[in-house]
Parts: sequence; C-alpha cells; structure tokens
Amino acid sequence: MPNSVKPGSENGGKARPNKFMRLGQVLGWCSLAFMSGTTLLAFFGLLNFSGQGFDFGFLQDPYLWQIIEFTFIQAIFSAGLSLLFAWPVALALLHKRDSWHKRIFLSFCILCFVMPTLIVITGLVALLGHQGLVGRWMWEGWNLYGLTGILIAHVYLNFPFAVRCIYLQLQAIPASRWKLARQLKLSRWQRFRYLEWPSAQLVSWLATGFILVLCFNSFAVVLALGGGPQATTLEVAIYQALKYDFNIPEALILAWLQLILAGSLYLLVTTLGQLQWLGNLSQERKPLPSSGKFERLLYNLFYGIAWCVMVAPLIALLPKIFSQPLTENFWQAIVTPTMTSLVLAALATTIALGLAYLVLQPYRIARRLGTTTYIWIDGLASHALVIPAMVLSVGIFVFFIRKIDLDIYGMVFVCIINALVSVPFALSQLKGPLLNYDQSYRHLLSTLKLSRWQRFTVEWQFMKPAIRSATAFVAVLTLGDVAIYSIFGHQDFVTLPWLIYSYASTYRMTEAAMAAILLLIICSTVVAFLEYQRRPRSKKVC
Repeated sequence: MPNSVKPGSENGGKARPNKFMRLGQVLGWCSLAFMSGTTLLAFFGLLNFSGQGFDFGFLQDPYLWQIIEFTFIQAIFSAGLSLLFAWPVALALLHKRDSWHKRIFLSFCILCFVMPTLIVITGLVALLGHQGLVGRWMWEGWNLYGLTGILIAHVYLNFPFAVRCIYLQLQAIPASRWKLARQLKLSRWQRFRYLEWPSAQLVSWLATGFILVLCFNSFAVVLALGGGPQATTLEVAIYQALKYDFNIPEALILAWLQLILAGSLYLLVTTLGQLQWLGNLSQERKPLPSSGKFERLLYNLFYGIAWCVMVAPLIALLPKIFSQPLTENFWQAIVTPTMTSLVLAALATTIALGLAYLVLQPYRIARRLGTTTYIWIDGLASHALVIPAMVLSVGIFVFFIRKIDLDIYGMVFVCIINALVSVPFALSQLKGPLLNYDQSYRHLLSTLKLSRWQRFTVEWQFMKPAIRSATAFVAVLTLGDVAIYSIFGHQDFVTLPWLIYSYASTYRMTEAAMAAILLLIICSTVVAFLEYQRRPRSKKVC
C-alpha cells in the first residue's frame, strides 16, 4: 500500500495537483451517480407499471416453478460437466512442454469463453443437427434441441474458461514440490490428492460457481436450442412475456425472481474469492512433472480431444457456405447489421472504458489516503455483476415505455446498457495497472511540477497496453450481445448476432453460417489483439 498522503500535499502543497485530483474525484463520482441512477430507474420500472401492483397469484402457477426448476437443473449440470471436462485437459496442458500450439490453445480458450453464443449455436446445429456433419449419423431419436443441446453449448462455452483457471493455478506449483514428489515416488493418484487438487481446489469451486451463475443467466443458448416450453429458463420466459405476450406484470414478477435468485448466487460465489483466469502465463522454464508412458499417452489423448471439441463446431460452418450459392441480396443484407454491430460495440466500449477510468480516480485517491471508501466505490461500480442484463433491460424498458418512443431510441439504450454491464470487466483490466502506476511513479511525478495535461500524457503512455487490452475484451463482449438487443431491438436496426439468430431460426443455414463466420473473424481478430497487448503490458507493469 502506498504511503498515505493528503490531497494537495504533493508538489509542496501547490494548487494545481489539488485541482487535478478534485476534478478526477468530481468526474468519478458523477460517473458512479450515472451508473447507479440508471440502475435505480430500472428498479422503479420493476416496482410498478400500471399502479395496480404485482399479481402474486402468478407465483402459484405450476409452470413458473417448472421454469425455475429447469433453470437450476441446466445450470447445475452445465457447471458440473464443465469442471469435469476441464480437469483432465488442464492436467494435460501442465504436462506438455511450452510450444506454439499450446499457446494458441490457451488463447483459443479465451476466444471460446467470450465468443458470441450465436456462433457456437450455429456451429453446433451445422455439426449435430439432423442434417449436420455428425448429427445425420447419430442414433435414432437423437435431438439437439432441448436439455441436451443446452448442456452441449454451455459446456463448449465454459469448459475452456475452467481449463485456463485451473491450469494457471497448477502452473504456479513450485518446481521443488514436483522434485519432492519424484523423490517420494508418489503415484498418479497421490500426486493429484496431495499436490494438484490442494493447489487448484479453491479455484475449481470458484470456477464452478461462476459458470453456474453464467448458465443460470443464459439467454441466447436457451432461446435457440431450448426447443419448447419444457426447456425454458427465467430469462427466456421474461423475453416471451414482454415481447410475445406483452404481459408486463408477468414479466416484472419473472424479472424480480431472476434478480433475487441470480444475484444471490453471484454474491454467494464472490464470498469465496476472486478468479484470475486472464492472468499472465508464466515464462519460467520449469521441469515437467514426472509421468509414465501411459500417462503421457492419456494426456496427449485429452489434449487432442479438447482441440477437436473446440474446433469442430467452427469447422462445421464451412461446408454450409458451399452447400448453395449466396445471392447478391445476402451480401447487401449483411452489410448494415455488421456496421450496426461494429458501431454499437465501439460506442458501448468507449462509454464503458470512460466510466471505468473516471470511477477509478476517486478509487485511487481513497487507496492513497488509506480510507475504506474505495471498497464502496468498487462495489458501486461493479454492482452490474449482481443484476442480470435481462433484468436491467426489462426495468429500463418498462420505465420508459410510456415516456419516449422506444422504436426510435431503443438502440440508444442497447448501447448504454451494454456499456454499464461491461464496466466491471473494464475495471478488472485497468485497476491493477493504475494502482501499480501510482505506487511506482506518483512520488516522482509530484516533484516535477507537471501540468494536468503533462500528467495525463505520462499516465496515458503507461496505461496504453492496459487500455487496449480492456478495449479488446469489452468489445468482444458487446459484439455478441443478444439479451439486451432482444428487449430494445428494432427491425430497422438489426445487429449481426440477431441476424444470425433470424437465419438459423428459419433454417437458412447457409446464410447463418456465413454470417457466423464473419462474426467469428471479427471476434478472433479482437482476441488476437487482446493476447498481443497482454504481453507488453505484463512486462511494463511487472
């Protein structure tokens, strides 16, 4: 912790740094007020619509409890299977020497986790659907739609995240412990019981809980692969009640249930600790853990299977492109949604980064002074993690539906809400480097009597890699948005993910596959940029 100093005590008590810090504080608190105010408006919308109050009789509907039960079941099974598949792959990575394909695999884990879900869904349909590359050879009665498809999609999206979390923990085991394990001639089970599992036990439970929350809040996967009322989650039920039936009282009850259940799950998970899945991979050359010939064969098998599983749905998109020629109308139809998605992602990312950077100004000052205010600032800035995006969208939609024309201004709310739910992820990328900057250079800069602009320039040069990394990460998240758009979207402003859903839901798989590949190329480029930016940042900070 840096030494505590009073605002304005730097630079010999000059007024200029004092004004600079005060300006940062004011802008930071204004940003927090904007974020909190937007959430309060959503809560006002959730509290009442027509003045008649809630219809609590809906809570006695058996169908509601069926939805809640299915939401929990699919989330629990998805999280459990993701962890079950992640451990063998993480161990396989641990026992493989560093290589270019291993580094690509770990970067691919990031891509799979942040990849827009409509890409995965389209790829799975092309692979495992009734007319898919593998689906046509499946047993009689095979059906991708329903719980089976939901679990497959959720595991595909989330097990690479668990792999990276567990691998980072296993990689941190000191070489001396592996040497001791060899001297004691521990068996494979004993190494796992006394060395590997204790090292990654906490992160395993954290990853499982986090995946559970993500799957509980799943929307696009269940909407596309649910297959009917028997496989509906709370988020999909909210969308159907609001957009199909326009039953606002029912949508509000479902939104409150989603908020209470999902928020409670998230708070429960966060009490255990924080996950570091984007941490820098160690460049230190360590001796590999000892393993026999049969073990190495198994590790190579797990590693190869993981590669096949992660690549297969994406490769399955390629034959669909050539199954029938694409018309000129398709290319004309895809340009506007692509540009709409890019513009929305750029605006939402800019707003998210701006809010995160401004919020960190009073946070940094509170850390310098040694007060506990920074805890409250961090909590307020990250409160969007507790509130599902669908709940926030429904609240804002209901609050403004009688005040403004949402057909005209709906895309504004798509941009703003995407930015608000992305702020915590931007904070996670910027917070550490900014604190390192303060600790390393604050006292030096305070003696140089720099102007506000000069201070900002120096800070910007230090923070550029972190800002670029945060920009890439948030941009991928906003590019794949479906839930927020489903509430505020308009047919005149279709995004690329929603266009993919429209094509896939009408069985136009050639167009869906081409649009999905285009979105995949965009996201892959951004993730490659993210990985490239992380390397220089780690050198500068550390």
